Amino acid sequence: MHKVLIANRGEIACRVIRACRELGLPTVAVYSDADANAQHRWLADEAVHVGPPASAQSYLRGERILEAARQTGATLIHPGYGFLSENATFRDECDAAGVTFIGPPASAMRAMGVKTTARDAMRAAGVPVVPGSDGPVHGADEALRVAAKIGFPIMLKAASGGGGKGIRLVHTAADLPAALEGAQREAGAYFSDATVYIEKAILQPRHIEIQVLADRHGHTIHLFDRECSVQRRNQKIIEESPAANLSDKTRLAMGAVAVQAAKAVGYEGAGTIEFLVDSEENFYFLEMNTRLQVEHPVTELVTGVDLVVEQLRVALGQPLSVTQEQVRQRGHAIECRIYAEDPARNFLPSPGPLEVYRPPQGPGMRVDDGVREGDVVSNHYDPMIAKLSAWAEDRPRTIGRMQAALCAFEIAGIAHNIEHLQQVLACERFGAGRYDTGLVATLPSLEADPPDDEWAAVVAALTHHRRRQQARPAQVATESAWTQAARRAGLRHR
Repeated sequence: MHKVLIANRGEIACRVIRACRELGLPTVAVYSDADANAQHRWLADEAVHVGPPASAQSYLRGERILEAARQTGATLIHPGYGFLSENATFRDECDAAGVTFIGPPASAMRAMGVKTTARDAMRAAGVPVVPGSDGPVHGADEALRVAAKIGFPIMLKAASGGGGKGIRLVHTAADLPAALEGAQREAGAYFSDATVYIEKAILQPRHIEIQVLADRHGHTIHLFDRECSVQRRNQKIIEESPAANLSDKTRLAMGAVAVQAAKAVGYEGAGTIEFLVDSEENFYFLEMNTRLQVEHPVTELVTGVDLVVEQLRVALGQPLSVTQEQVRQRGHAIECRIYAEDPARNFLPSPGPLEVYRPPQGPGMRVDDGVREGDVVSNHYDPMIAKLSAWAEDRPRTIGRMQAALCAFEIAGIAHNIEHLQQVLACERFGAGRYDTGLVATLPSLEADPPDDEWAAVVAALTHHRRRQQARPAQVATESAWTQAARRAGLRHR
């Protein structure tokens, strides 16, 4: 009997556990000291402690993950995203231990995991690549020569890693030396690799990605596109599928190129080819994520294909459950990432207790989370609280459904970005579907709310009553009354 260990935490661990249940596969969770009472720990059939709160001492310790698999008899490891999900060395260690890593071969990870080698592989495969340096640049003089050849503006990018780190937009030669030093320093700090390369800056680009799936039987397909251009500091915050105002000709061409790219590196499982698209719909390879994407729910909502189930099928040696001809986009989906951060204070992280946590429900809604009311959002990990997704028959209805859902989402005890997400959805450019990666920077900053004694009193009462109800679980109506009082007072989203 196969058993799956999920080498991750939070919402993605819960997501994978639920997919395993659908296939009747027992699950093992791993947890750090900070996650001793986390939802993913209790949702799994078994759980193993792997270390202190710091991820470098727990979730990133491959030997502890493999020891947990050995102890519990787990035969497969699902890495989720982040942590060890794109670590080729860990994949090798899994292979050596006789444990199936749910993801691509180490060779594909290595080919696509460093952006400079990925660009080389894509050029060789005939995939369009943004003009830039042939490899890393090692100093200001070399960077200036490359920039002069391709023309300003240029982008400096970290060869390893992602998440918007180690990136600088440079408009002039005078700014290049300092920008290079800053990009190298940031890349070294985040990825332990200070290597930086140069790309021609595509001004006002769209960030559009293609989901791919591949099995061990020679089948590689795409599941169409996701628009990921709503970004803050190069980090995605809203995604949608299909991309608005993109011609079917370009959409299908990008899908075909993505399949071509995946085949070129012998890919297996779920992966994503990311492209930059200019105003004339010319598209260029940006990078490949050799794992499941955070934003995968929007693809699942419009295609009806469960990507995690497909990952599990591929890892078990089964063929994909769908062919390219069977995949269709139906309706429209939007995902908003709900973060514990304060937009009024330059989006500083806002860890702390979720005194109130009430996600919206209703037709066409999906919430991916790993928290419950009363849980603490830790300062040790990514501050994402939940992913809120909406589906409807067309884009305008989906936007309306998402706006209503954000209005109904109740969170208190910490700062969060719901109001900022509402601001994006309400802006004219997003509504028209004619926006690029610079959209968020054009929006006015949100000002801090003044102290609200009434809201503070309601939160305090809710907290006190919740603690009393934990001791007396038979009486639950009073808390509902408090919630209703908070609603009547209009005290949401603070």
